[in-house]
Amino acid sequence: MPSSPLISFVLAAHDTRKSLEPCLQSLLGQSFQDFEIVLVADASPECPVDLIEDFARADRRITVVRLNEIASIGRIRNAGIAKATGRYLGFLDTDHIVWGGAVQAMADRLTSTPGLKILLFDHNRLHLGKSWPGAASEVLARQGRAPFRITNQPELFGTAAHCWDKLFRREFWIEQGLSFPDGLHEEIPVVHRAMLTAGSAAVLQWDCVQIRRRHTQHPAGSPGGTQFDVFERYEESFGMLGDDVRAAIAPHLFTRMIRHYLFLLSLADCVPADDRQAFFQKASEHYQRYQPEGYERPKGKEGVRFQLVANGAYGAFQGAKLPMLVRGVLGRS
Repeated sequence: MPSSPLISFVLAAHDTRKSLEPCLQSLLGQSFQDFEIVLVADASPECPVDLIEDFARADRRITVVRLNEIASIGRIRNAGIAKATGRYLGFLDTDHIVWGGAVQAMADRLTSTPGLKILLFDHNRLHLGKSWPGAASEVLARQGRAPFRITNQPELFGTAAHCWDKLFRREFWIEQGLSFPDGLHEEIPVVHRAMLTAGSAAVLQWDCVQIRRRHTQHPAGSPGGTQFDVFERYEESFGMLGDDVRAAIAPHLFTRMIRHYLFLLSLADCVPADDRQAFFQKASEHYQRYQPEGYERPKGKEGVRFQLVANGAYGAFQGAKLPMLVRGVLGRS
């Protein structure tokens, strides 16, 4: 293998659902071979030491990084990045499967378009035995093949800020000083900063990854992290918007932010019952603080939810039946 592979895939070795082995097999079985896997194992008992060592002995493309502490997913990824040697960085979780031919498609796109800072690609989710398209599929499909500056495509800021549906030029990552924070929802400000500063990006029209997670928290978790971390993440992201891009990007980022808060509130046991009202009120504060001038909220039931957050109406949010609210809330606003 060349001393500098095209891609370094950084992977946290937590294996809570016995999914590390199929994840690694999906990568190692790719027809394209010029990549490395940086497998990071912290001190968690959920890191299967024997399995990790077996894979590392069997394939020299695997580098194992061991941490002497139980670390956050942000710290785990940062440790993997520090050991990576590839020209591009990719991030995977153990509950991901990389489709056959996907890495070859990535490589073809990177080599045919030199100098890209970010390559975006699509994914899908397996749920109840059925594959569902990623939430960004329609937005990505509209981008075409030509390279572009992401700030000129502001609707991309309305999609989820995942790091694992993108490749980042490692030199660019280092130059920008990008680093994942501790806590939950660690991807948000890092991905947004990369998107804001990348001079050249492109879309690979390919479903490269399937995610098989049944929950929203990363398999590695994040010691000391709480769902309230999400508020600080979006505060950071909005704080990055300069005057030259704010008017175009803020409406999309705002919609994504409120959708994210509502999504977390909709999940059973995601926000503890004793914290739900405080979480909702913090979401309402963010609605008032970051709502762009002239903002038009979504239509229909989603618009009702947005308005309840805007009004800080936690009681109505908890107890009201949306079909009964549509006429009343929308009619009064």
